[in-house]
Amino acid sequence: MKFTWVNTTDESISTKRFLNQQGISHRMYAELKGISGAILVNGKQRAEVPANAKVQVNFPAETGDPEVTVDTTPIQVILENYNWLVVNKAAGVSSVPGPSDRQTTLVNKIKGHWQKACSQDLVPHIITRLDRDTSGAVLVAHNRLANSLANQLQENHQIQKQYLAVVSGTGLSDHEVIDLPLAKSPTGYDQLVTSDGKKAVTEYWKLAEFNGNTVLKVQLHTGRTHQIRAHFRHLGHPLIGDELYHGPLDQGLTRQALHALALQFMDPFTNQIQKITADLPADLTNYFEHNHLSVSDLVIRFIDSQEE
Repeated sequence: MKFTWVNTTDESISTKRFLNQQGISHRMYAELKGISGAILVNGKQRAEVPANAKVQVNFPAETGDPEVTVDTTPIQVILENYNWLVVNKAAGVSSVPGPSDRQTTLVNKIKGHWQKACSQDLVPHIITRLDRDTSGAVLVAHNRLANSLANQLQENHQIQKQYLAVVSGTGLSDHEVIDLPLAKSPTGYDQLVTSDGKKAVTEYWKLAEFNGNTVLKVQLHTGRTHQIRAHFRHLGHPLIGDELYHGPLDQGLTRQALHALALQFMDPFTNQIQKITADLPADLTNYFEHNHLSVSDLVIRFIDSQEE
């Protein structure tokens, strides 16, 4: 993958500093510097970038870890270009390989998708990871530079993630910010609200109430494990179908009612805002229709809801 920039200033600048300004980290620069021809200033290897000089960086192809097997099962692509891939992940698919699954995760499937497209870069950098049984939009960086820039966006809270959720019970406020620290349970796989946990902030808007349950738009301001599920369990409103967090299991859903419906970020390559929406899967669509709720109306309310 090749990227080119021009020093548009009237002054020289060190090559390292110039590339840092383009999003290339110190570690990445050190790796590239050791590769002949990877960094060229006006076609030559130089420590300084003169005014109006052209800098070209040639990233070696990421051929991928041979231990990560290829899964050729089709994926639902929402957006794809040289730098980004956004996938509508199905429930029941892990985001990355782990002890319970090393062959059919989203990473395996994306590797198969890119291999079929004859891409030179075969390492999916998952930016917005979802729980196995949470569906919806997942942002993936297609190359090293996109991954570095996306990590900076994450650190600066510049990737906005919004979920559609169904929780048990009614009576929640129309709009609220939950600011409660979370830590891993010492006796299980769940997360607990505890004073010595890590800061976790979840914001929600109420969209509808029906049959003793509530539909919410939820926005994450931090990215803790199981954050939405743990926060609403703590409030006494666990998600429908969420066995781990003791949500109701008798309403026709075999997984937690949580879908990453909207994703928004400023694309650092184009300086344009990317607004992504991920269609609801069949199980959630059927669930709402069975309860006489219009999916299109819920999505409109979701998009139109504003902060108070």
